[in-house]
Amino acid sequence: MPTVRLSEIPADVLALIEDRTGPVLKTEHMSTGLNSEIAARVHTADTTLFVKGLRQDHRRVWTQQREADVNPHVRGIAPALMWRIQAGGWDLLGVEDIPGRHADYAPGSTDLPIVADVIGRVADIKAPDIIVRTMPDRMKAHTDAPELFAGDTLCHTDWVPTNVLITNRRAVVVDWAWASRGAAWIDPALWVVWLINSGHTPTQAEQWAARIPAWNSAPRAAIDAFARATVSVWEEITDGQTEPWTLDMLAAARAWSAHR
Repeated sequence: MPTVRLSEIPADVLALIEDRTGPVLKTEHMSTGLNSEIAARVHTADTTLFVKGLRQDHRRVWTQQREADVNPHVRGIAPALMWRIQAGGWDLLGVEDIPGRHADYAPGSTDLPIVADVIGRVADIKAPDIIVRTMPDRMKAHTDAPELFAGDTLCHTDWVPTNVLITNRRAVVVDWAWASRGAAWIDPALWVVWLINSGHTPTQAEQWAARIPAWNSAPRAAIDAFARATVSVWEEITDGQTEPWTLDMLAAARAWSAHR
């Protein structure tokens, strides 16, 4: 379930931020993203930062730790973490502000090769020891063969277009809260579903995935099992939900699984 986003930065949080940054001149609240209570671009006299945060007793506060743990390992791919505040009942991350726009996954988009390139770069990163959540563990309720998804690669796992910023003809990947350890082909496979949701046929989507070396070396049976498991994941997500985008993703997952 998404976390409720605050429309204003509370005064106590603003004071914590200003202890690090100096006086805040302006804030811009972000409407995208599902994990944070606070997500805002913060402007000071000297710099602009992106600040995301949760109360320390929030059930998803672990996502703040995951972001902080992963960040040193994805420099050049993700915005740099500048500071972290754990005080006053809040857990806040101050992140490098990246000017850019969200990626366009539609057929014919010039962003597609840029996104394929960055997914390939992520697929080359060995998961650091601090990543203890594994894809077999995450998917065990959705398949009878979770061992097929095992590996030592750092997997981002959340390729919604709003998590990919296009800037200066390169892609920067944000929101590493769901980073996991798994097979190198998993991120390309998850991208396939988002491409289908964006208007590609399953064949076209897999052709884009084929630009990523890890996809081409993946066992066919493993991808087939993952496609079936992905349908189960989205069936669970949409159970009792009426949000159109989740239903669209379920339809895309079903189209991919049928294609496989």
